[in-house]
Amino acid sequence: MAEKTNGLSRDFIIHPGETLREMLEDRKMTQRELAIRTDVKEPHISGIVNCQKPISVSFAKKLEYALGVDASFWINLQANYEKELADFDEINQISNEEFEILQKLKHITDYAKDIHLLSPDAQGSMLVIEWRKRLNVSSLVRIPEVSQAGAYRLALADNVDPYVLLTWLRICDLITKNQQVNQEINIDKLKSKLHSIRKLTFEDMDTINLRLKEYFADCGIKFAIVKHFTGAPVQGVINKNHDGTLNLIMTLRRKFADVFWFTLFHEIGHILNGDIEDQLIDYEDTKNKLEDRANEFAANILIDPKQYGLFTEAGDFSWSCIQQFCSKENIPTYILIGRLQRDKYLEYHQYVHKKIKYELDKIERTID
Repeated sequence: MAEKTNGLSRDFIIHPGETLREMLEDRKMTQRELAIRTDVKEPHISGIVNCQKPISVSFAKKLEYALGVDASFWINLQANYEKELADFDEINQISNEEFEILQKLKHITDYAKDIHLLSPDAQGSMLVIEWRKRLNVSSLVRIPEVSQAGAYRLALADNVDPYVLLTWLRICDLITKNQQVNQEINIDKLKSKLHSIRKLTFEDMDTINLRLKEYFADCGIKFAIVKHFTGAPVQGVINKNHDGTLNLIMTLRRKFADVFWFTLFHEIGHILNGDIEDQLIDYEDTKNKLEDRANEFAANILIDPKQYGLFTEAGDFSWSCIQQFCSKENIPTYILIGRLQRDKYLEYHQYVHKKIKYELDKIERTID
């Protein structure tokens, strides 16, 4: 019975010696005659014909003279045979550890299939191989080492799973890879778009996603909203590209619209403040001076700081006062509620029914 793994049978991998044997039979040429014509020993011919020896480049040249078949034909046959053997061995040599890692990636795998990044029918060994190709690693076991040694400097916090996080970041790269942005990052143009971006707080999620892509592309930024996963507690990611553009990735980790907009302007703050050297991964609850400065920018762009100060000093956080303030400042009520909750003027359960949640159901369903 043929050895077989995931539909690949060892018997279907054809050694180039079988082709040579058939060609000799068709020409009624003996192995001895071919040995004379190619100036090699007859056992060498026998070893190739019996699939025990490879066809070397030098012998392929001799076959070109002896049989009138271009050397590249034999060289390609041998290369394809060796490649198929390597593929077969690869499938059969996947470790249990890699299959265990595949289980860690189950939810993110479903997402990758959903957006057509992975073949929908890939399972088991073939799924491991597809992830190796997408993640550019020869073994999924190497992910934590690659993440620390390469382009990704991942956090070591307890709630970070390096396998999930690196995979998620790679998905982000692939989602933005083919977006067409025709100019380098333009900070002045980004500043000029802030008012238009802020006005989107009144729109639905589909409109927001579409307009943000347009606005950011005009500033030299590739933008995407990507699903979040346990093990990758990321609010946003900003990458510099070799062509002078930026990638800006957002999640809907907390779902509430006020969190999304605060985080988005927080990331914009990082860009305007010049905080991006190569890559910035914004994890939840990270605290430092750069984060404080980006937080201040986000807070002040969403709500005029002077007017907000006067409102909080008055101390009346009734629904009618919230509505009146938001109408005057032309901001959605959920923005003010979220700010009051973050600043501890309100408990998080207060007015929670007045807040808006965003869903990812129709966003980034396919890779561009």
